Amino acid sequence: MNAPRRNSGFSLVEVMCAILILGIALAGLTQGVTTALVSSKESELQTTAALLAAGLIETLRAEEYLSDGVTEGDCGEGLSLYRWKQSITGAGIDGLHEVEVVVENAKTGQPIYELRTLLFQRPEDSARGGSRRPSESGSRRRGGR
Repeated sequence: MNAPRRNSGFSLVEVMCAILILGIALAGLTQGVTTALVSSKESELQTTAALLAAGLIETLRAEEYLSDGVTEGDCGEGLSLYRWKQSITGAGIDGLHEVEVVVENAKTGQPIYELRTLLFQRPEDSARGGSRRPSESGSRRRGGR
């Protein structure tokens, strides 16, 4: 009464295939996590650069006088990865200035973020409160003569 033997367990080929599949899945998972971390860091850089550029433009907006030219600087110790360049040029209309702020990587000089806007400053003759007559300012009288 010899009973036929049944093989129980896994063969060497099955174990090797399982290890290969597990290795490929683990490599893909590692690559996905790495990509997510790099994207998160890039997003942080972009957000910080955007806030820096917007802050510089808001500072200009709060100042009373805009002067055409290029200025540049760094962002201090806490933000040593960044450097900024700001250029102000006339936009062809009296009092209108085009402002461009570029935030760069301080190590490589590669631009991270660029922000452009137009700012208006009252022309000098109207800023003094001048002696304009009511007819020059466009006001009209109501009613008859």
